[in-house]
Amino acid sequence: MPGIMKRRVPVSSAFAPLYVVWELTLKCDLACRHCGSRAGRPRAEELSLAEAVAVADQLAELGTLEVAFIGGEAYLNEDWLAIIQAVRARGMRATMTTGARALTPERCRAAAEAGLQAVSVSIDGMEATHDLLRAVKGSWKAALAALGHAREAGIAPLANTQLNRLNMPEVEALTETLMAHRVRGWQVQLTGPMGRAADRPEWLLQPYDMLALIPRLAAAARRMKAAGITVNAGNNLGYFGPYERDLRIEHWKGCAAGRHVLGIESNGDVKGCPSLPSAPYVGGNLREMSLQRIWEETAPLRFARDRAPTEELWGYCQRCYYADACGGGCSWTAHTLLGRRGNMPYCHHRAMELAREGVRERLVKVDAAPGTPFDFGRFEIITEPMPEEPSGPR
Repeated sequence: MPGIMKRRVPVSSAFAPLYVVWELTLKCDLACRHCGSRAGRPRAEELSLAEAVAVADQLAELGTLEVAFIGGEAYLNEDWLAIIQAVRARGMRATMTTGARALTPERCRAAAEAGLQAVSVSIDGMEATHDLLRAVKGSWKAALAALGHAREAGIAPLANTQLNRLNMPEVEALTETLMAHRVRGWQVQLTGPMGRAADRPEWLLQPYDMLALIPRLAAAARRMKAAGITVNAGNNLGYFGPYERDLRIEHWKGCAAGRHVLGIESNGDVKGCPSLPSAPYVGGNLREMSLQRIWEETAPLRFARDRAPTEELWGYCQRCYYADACGGGCSWTAHTLLGRRGNMPYCHHRAMELAREGVRERLVKVDAAPGTPFDFGRFEIITEPMPEEPSGPR
């Protein structure tokens, strides 16, 4: 691979896009039924190689440390290897998150030669469940095989899992499977109510499911950590309960969108976080504005910088003991559930406190998503008495 250029320091302020998730194409070789971006076909006018290299220059200028490539499926962009080389040549770490349906040994070797350092393979349960969610029979076996291909090529093999009502009963079995395939790290998060997942509300977990899920995940995390595997909870799996230390490398410190995280869509649109819905959160397009200007000046990327920690809170989050530290949890999940930030019901601490009051929260879909990439509908929170017997997936 090409020589490594010294990375420049951030241009200004305490905020810099240290971690960037870059969608190289929306084209995908899977048809996942829970896909938040509704991936399949490429976007119109995706960035050319010359434009992508210019983006890599701008990321280096702003102090980016790591670029994680996603899709769709990143390797379906014909320039993916050259873009990896461009990122590495500018001193940034290069990783990839993938469904891995066709992440062959040859592709892994080529990616390693280009400088890719880690691959996070999406594995969403055991075989039947994973293949159902990914809508392609054989995708589970391909994903597990890809972990081995990556390792053999010298790329760190990682895994990530979206948790929902279909795969929550399989947490322990999946833990054993990932350990057997020698992953180095596992990220867990909830299936968010966006894209195709918004069309299937019956697949989404309920807030009260956190009472059963979090202790089981914590037990899995302790088992993995004893084997030297890093476990980290994603941003929409919260917060501040007794297992925070088990599930996070460090405790939740509020939404990082536009503070230390950046998302780039394959047509050059820029958001403060890759998961955020596009319509409310795109701050500008790289064909029309510099990345520095989008980062420093546009309101959709500055919201988490400019607000006070409790300024936008409402509902339970407004009265929570951890309000100042948490800031209302994951902005993406709150907005795609309830239409605005500041009230995030997927919280273990919150579920426990409500249970002590004898109640629980249940989400009910009231508006459908329109059917576009990164779209969402709307849910309402129903507060109801806690049943005598626990309910939900086991």
